[in-house]
Amino acid sequence: MGALDGLLVVAIEQAVAAPLCTVRLADAGARVIKIERAGGETARHYDGAVHGTSAYFAWLNRGKESAVLDVKASDDLAVLREMLARADVLVQNLAPGAMERMGLGPASLARDFPQLIAVSIVGYGAATDYAQMKAYDMLVQAESGLCAVTGTEAVPSKVGVSIADITTGANAHAAVLEALIARGVSGRGQQIEVSMFDAMADCMAVPLLHFEHQGKITGRFGLSHASIYPYRPFTCADGTIIVAVQTNAEFARLCETALDQPDLAAREEFSSNAARTANRALLDAELEPLFAAMSVADAVRRLSDAGIAFGRYRGVDDLAEHPALRRIPTPLPDGQMAEVPRPTGRDAGFTPGAVPALGQHTDRVREEFSPD
Repeated sequence: MGALDGLLVVAIEQAVAAPLCTVRLADAGARVIKIERAGGETARHYDGAVHGTSAYFAWLNRGKESAVLDVKASDDLAVLREMLARADVLVQNLAPGAMERMGLGPASLARDFPQLIAVSIVGYGAATDYAQMKAYDMLVQAESGLCAVTGTEAVPSKVGVSIADITTGANAHAAVLEALIARGVSGRGQQIEVSMFDAMADCMAVPLLHFEHQGKITGRFGLSHASIYPYRPFTCADGTIIVAVQTNAEFARLCETALDQPDLAAREEFSSNAARTANRALLDAELEPLFAAMSVADAVRRLSDAGIAFGRYRGVDDLAEHPALRRIPTPLPDGQMAEVPRPTGRDAGFTPGAVPALGQHTDRVREEFSPD
């Protein structure tokens, strides 16, 4: 039994943001009916990496039903409207204006389906000048300034995963749960807009506040932190260790216990995080030779003894064997299995539903929701 057993979710979705929201609802026991066009949604065709199934689709569509409907045709639109009349939640991320052309814009949904929690995932807010802009993950990363603070001093970069989509999907999931609580009190649904740009702008709050209140432009520092120091990788004799120091007490322990350099902690130019950040080049000149003389194992022992947080730089091949990685076996449409990362908050007993084949549930859905 899941917390959302008995909940009906209609998902008119594609790619990442909306499917991430609805897979979380499916994981919690909701019945999620995914409406797809005849050729299947976009993410089905990104690749065939997982036994012929797209990696994105295998990740984000477990536990859902797939129904192929032509919502531009009157008969299938009638089926969709009957679904919405019985549904608790609608999640959609169609292009701007698409829902309105079906007669399912926010005002119509609120009037015709007052119980419905309708979540529209958009690139930019409908009330902004960018409302009609096409919005893909990397484009929103760039527009929000995220790429300006990511990468090296010489080369800006996007985040290496679909962070705008992922953050937006997580925000949409939270919005659905809040709206369900509110509906339990009021008895009425809501029309909710979740914007990818808003999600990224929220992530950019600290650089924005630094600029607006101090005139400070956050730079790009690669694997080093822009405003907390020393929080960066150090090259050891046989590898790399990433050290995270956030307080003066931690810096003192780093110098005195881990590095046997108590005088460093007493220097005025390193007396606070702000001072250390401003004098990072000077501090680097002191610390880098000390780590270079150690093995990674020695650095780990010293940092552990001093109670300093650290991590190792790892590749994707290392992640596959990471001792902290927990997985869930997920059935694919052809019956084979994919081992995907276990979603946060699920325990070892969590059993995911299968990833649906395209249109696997169309006949049943049409019969169940026929308006006749």
